[in-house]
Amino acid sequence: MLLAPERVFKGRPDRCGGGQRCTGEATFDAIVDDLATAFGAPRERVLVDVTALLQGLADKKLLEL
Repeated sequence: MLLAPERVFKGRPDRCGGGQRCTGEATFDAIVDDLATAFGAPRERVLVDVTALLQGLADKKLLEL
């Protein structure tokens, strides 16, 4: 669950491993590489998806890039 001013976003980051990877210790590139390997997906596609996800959260003021 992600809390924001006057909003709550409920989700399951553990389903895709996001909760375990986004600890503040790994770099963006390391997370992308790890997800690409874990899901057998092309790195370029994972990079596009992760970038879009983070930009969407930043646009909603839920994180700063």
